[in-house]
Formats: sequence, structure tokens, C-alpha cells
Amino acid sequence: LFRSTAAPPPPPPPPPPAPAAPKAPVRVGGELQTPALVKRVPPEYPELAVRAQVEGVVIIEAVVDQAGHVEDVRVLRSVPLLDNAAKAAVRQWVYSPLMLNGKPERFIVTVTVSFSLKRPS
Repeated sequence: LFRSTAAPPPPPPPPPPAPAAPKAPVRVGGELQTPALVKRVPPEYPELAVRAQVEGVVIIEAVVDQAGHVEDVRVLRSVPLLDNAAKAAVRQWVYSPLMLNGKPERFIVTVTVSFSLKRPS
């Protein structure tokens, strides 16, 4: 009979930790307070919409970074001739940072951008 005096092979090394997934932004509501809008840029009324006498409200969902700058926008309620102007304006908005446990966090906020033509008096 053959006997081995060698130690058993060492166990394989543990797998590397999974890369950290980007942290999802926090949806404002519940116990969180809506951060203050610090800078609001009004939309430029598109000339084509003015000529077509188009008015309306575009509803935008915006993702805001830890510093309070809008990093992404998505139209929730569309007025086709006004959507691009609304998105361009909201991308320039700045909020006070959302603080959670003393740390700034990304968040999602829903905003409305209204377009109405001035009526001659």
C-alpha cells in the first residue's frame, strides 16, 4: 500500500468581491425633504411652438447628483413641440444637496415646466 505524506492542496482563493454597483439615486418623499431649488433657468419658448400657438405643461423626472446638479432628465408628460426646450432648461437647474445621515446623496425629483403665450392686453 502506498501512503502519501504530502499535505492536501490548499483551498482555492476566495473569489474577488463583486464590483460595487453604482448607488441608485434616492427618490424624494417620505421622511426626506425636497432640497431647495437654488437656480431655475426658464425655458426658451421654441419659435415653431409660438407660431403654432402651442401651450402646455411638460413634466420631467430629473436625476440630481450629490452636488445638486441635474445629471439626467426624462420626459414623463410630453408636449412634443415643447419637450426639448423643457429638458434643456431643467438640465441647467441647480438644487441644494440632499443630505442623508449627514452625507450628500443623488436624488430623483419630478418637476413641471409650464409654457404659456403672453396675451395682448
